[in-house]
Amino acid sequence: MLSLIGLSAILAIVFLLLNGRVGPIVVLTLVPLIAALVAGFSFVEIGEYFNQGLLKVMNIAAMFMFAILFFGIMQDAGLFDVLINKLLVVIKGNVIVAGIVTIIVAAVAHIDGSGASTFLITIPALLPLYRQLNMSPYLMILLIGLSASILNMLPWAGPLGRVATVLEVNPVTLWIPLIPVQIMAFFLLLAFTFYLAKKEKTLTLQRQSGVNKVEKASLPEEATGSEKAGWRYYANVLLTLCTVGFLVSSLLPPVLVFMIAVSLALLVNYPNQVEQFEQLKKHAPGAVVMSTIIFSAGVFLGILKGTGMLTAVAQSLVTIIPPVFVPYLHLIIGFFGIPLELVLNTDAYYFALFPVIDEIVSTHGVSSLSAAYAMIIGNILGTFISPFSPALWLALGLARLEMGQYIRYAFFWVWGFALAVYFLAYIVGVF
Repeated sequence: MLSLIGLSAILAIVFLLLNGRVGPIVVLTLVPLIAALVAGFSFVEIGEYFNQGLLKVMNIAAMFMFAILFFGIMQDAGLFDVLINKLLVVIKGNVIVAGIVTIIVAAVAHIDGSGASTFLITIPALLPLYRQLNMSPYLMILLIGLSASILNMLPWAGPLGRVATVLEVNPVTLWIPLIPVQIMAFFLLLAFTFYLAKKEKTLTLQRQSGVNKVEKASLPEEATGSEKAGWRYYANVLLTLCTVGFLVSSLLPPVLVFMIAVSLALLVNYPNQVEQFEQLKKHAPGAVVMSTIIFSAGVFLGILKGTGMLTAVAQSLVTIIPPVFVPYLHLIIGFFGIPLELVLNTDAYYFALFPVIDEIVSTHGVSSLSAAYAMIIGNILGTFISPFSPALWLALGLARLEMGQYIRYAFFWVWGFALAVYFLAYIVGVF
């Protein structure tokens, strides 16, 4: 019964998010609450699960709020105008080159393994470029997400850390056989990007006539005031580089990094107290809205995980599979790893589903490492297609896009790319 209620809640959330008629805050708050009450949990228990979920997303929500303020101030100060101008010179209006630049920048930005910081670094810089070229921002999120997902196989990223915990092995040991997979996947992504960008090039011509003249006029086609700002512009560049550097180095908590960055940005660009307050008022609404969505996601994850619904769903998925497929269960789960991203979060997949699969297939002579690699490679490239990913909510918030429309746009592209990498890894014997 718990599994049925949990699965119903998850499917209801996915359906409502895809439908787009109800906002994510409403969906992520009320659906799990109703599910927990139907399952017989008391308000006291639900309150405890809520607190657990809230604690897990508190730092992400706080970081998001200050990050939006920081990049909003930097945009108003004209920081990205010169950068985009120079990228446009390099790209020379070439949509295909723009796509390739996107995946390279995203790969470099994701070296720290943090999806949130990757989107925070890449989207504010690349979004004006995509608008300038009339390219779909959904394509931008897709390419950044795939590139970051390949880097997500690093030992300090989340998935390998979870699997290493379950298997009680060193994450670096787990990572070494995945290095060839990462290399193959990135070269495959280059080809995939070329294909998608070529299709996008045709679509941009169709969009050209419908470009909003006011919006287009505001884009950095020529040198703007930022290039005449003197020392302030270079101070903003230095401040941004230092902010990114501290994010990657993890010397300070990300929230503190952005709090300091916001303070210095206001001090450098708006030394007047009234101007500082106006900047905060200008950018606070977007930051608050998206922070509340992240808090709501914490409610959802906290309640469904605390009640045991996620674990029950994972175990039930195993029991409905016919016995003839049991020896190949890890391969089957890996094959459907991307669709599973829509119904299971990362913790449920690796902490609840993987141990069960590993235990079952091990009785048929399948090594734990083989089961792990099959499930990792089949699933990890869908990290940023899942509505359970706070970083994806962050990305869509930065680009002002909708979750449901993004999933409809990107799902089959992501699954197709993931399967290509999956079969390559199988052929070379990783699992």
